[in-house]
Amino acid sequence: MKFLRLPLVLLCGVLGLAGCSMHQPVSLYQLDSGEPGQPKQSAGMAVVLGPVSIADYLQRETLLQRQADGSLTAATDGRWAGSLSADIDQLLVRQLAWRLDSQRVVLAPASTGFTPDVQVLLSITRLDSGTDQPAILDAQWRLLDRRGQVRDNRIVHLEQQHQGSETAQVQAQGQLLQKLAEQLSIALKPLANQPAVVEEQQPKKAAPVQVRKEPEKPKIPLATPIRTDLEVFRF
Repeated sequence: MKFLRLPLVLLCGVLGLAGCSMHQPVSLYQLDSGEPGQPKQSAGMAVVLGPVSIADYLQRETLLQRQADGSLTAATDGRWAGSLSADIDQLLVRQLAWRLDSQRVVLAPASTGFTPDVQVLLSITRLDSGTDQPAILDAQWRLLDRRGQVRDNRIVHLEQQHQGSETAQVQAQGQLLQKLAEQLSIALKPLANQPAVVEEQQPKKAAPVQVRKEPEKPKIPLATPIRTDLEVFRF
C-alpha cells in the first residue's frame, strides 16, 4: 500500500505546482492621463479628433518590450487593461478639452449637426519602451479648417526616460501622449477665430434681351374680280 501511495502523493504535488504556475498573477496597465482640469467654456473651440490611427503592432493586449537591438518581445506578466487605442483616444480628448478650455472637443465621427472649427487627423506609428530603452512616441498630425483645407502638417518625435519597471514605462508613455496633446493644442489655438464660411452664390443668368417689335400695319385685303351674269352689248 505504501508503494502505491507514494506516486499518488507525488502526482498531487506535481498537479499542484502546475496549477500554481498556470495561475500566475498578471499585472494590468492603463495609460495615465495626468490631472486635466474640467473645461469651463461650453461654447469654446469646436474640434473633432480623428480618425486616430495607431500602428498595427500596438493593437494587442500584451505589453511589448523594446530590446537593445530594436526587436520587440511580449511581457510575460503585463497586459493592457482593455483597448490601448481607446485609452489613447480618451486621454487626448480630455487633455485637449482642458488645454483649449472647451467642452466641444469630440471624437470622430461627430454627431449630425456638429460643425467643427478644426478636424485633427492623427497617426501614431510608434509608442513603446523597454527596461533599458526610453519611451518613444512617433506621430503625425494634419489640421483641416472649416473649408477642409490643410492648415498644419507636422511630424513629431518624443522621448521620455523612466526607471525601468513596467509601471514606470507605462507612466512614461502616458506622459508622452500628454506632451503630444500640449503641442497639438498650441497648433490648434490660432485656428479658433476663423472667418465664417460664406456660401458662394451662383451667378445669376442674364435675362434675355427683348427686341422691340414694330406694330404690325393693318393688312389691306386684295381686290378680287367680281363676276356678274350681265352681258354687254355693242351697237
